[in-house]
Amino acid sequence: MSRKQYCVANWKMNLTSTEGVNFILDLVSKDIMSASAKIILCPSFTGIIPAVEAAKDCRIEIGAQNVYFEPEGAFTGEVSTAMLKDAGCQWVILGHSERRHIFKEDDQTIARKIQRALRDDLKIILCIGETLEQREAGQTDALLKSQLKSAIENISVIPEDGFCIAYEPVWAIGTGKTATPDLAADAHRLIRDNLTDMGLPGETVSLLYGGSVKPENAKELIKTDGIDGFLIGGASLKSEAFCQIYEQFKS
Repeated sequence: MSRKQYCVANWKMNLTSTEGVNFILDLVSKDIMSASAKIILCPSFTGIIPAVEAAKDCRIEIGAQNVYFEPEGAFTGEVSTAMLKDAGCQWVILGHSERRHIFKEDDQTIARKIQRALRDDLKIILCIGETLEQREAGQTDALLKSQLKSAIENISVIPEDGFCIAYEPVWAIGTGKTATPDLAADAHRLIRDNLTDMGLPGETVSLLYGGSVKPENAKELIKTDGIDGFLIGGASLKSEAFCQIYEQFKS
């Protein structure tokens, strides 16, 4: 079964608008767009409009790193789906581990954001994953199932194009540690099985891996059963490293 492949850069709180534009111009100059995987770049809010402008004549799409669940109102510091769409943004990352653990977003908050994004036609990259303590306690399966269920149990239809799930083992983010291909494959299979059990198309949803993806391990990971792409953090801050990862989709 053919699923769409994605190579997503999450720049987090890095790269100024100028640096983001230069990154995009460098990608375009390298002419790497021949691979089938879609490139999605997610800058900080201030970098979205310049990134959209720089990417307008190529196949790169731009996403945001967060959004609020209300359409408008007195919510200082928040950004709405309408604002993102007006800026030219097509995607949004929701449920990232840093939002969960640093900013204390709970499952209910993430679910409300997902529902708002779907209602307003923003494409979604939903992140789920376990901490080291949870894995060592044997809680990985239950945790992934719980996060997945709470996020999408009130969704009757997952869009055929524009809904990805990123498995990001928290213990592998920014640590240099990476889940083995077998471990990642097991987690992705669990996610697919749970989607199917919920009456959703588990075999057609694209699943990404996120957790210290870098040029050295990308080739092995992308060949792993069930992995349809990457959500890349640190290695996405340099265009050369990002290109080396993207090239692995061609092999």
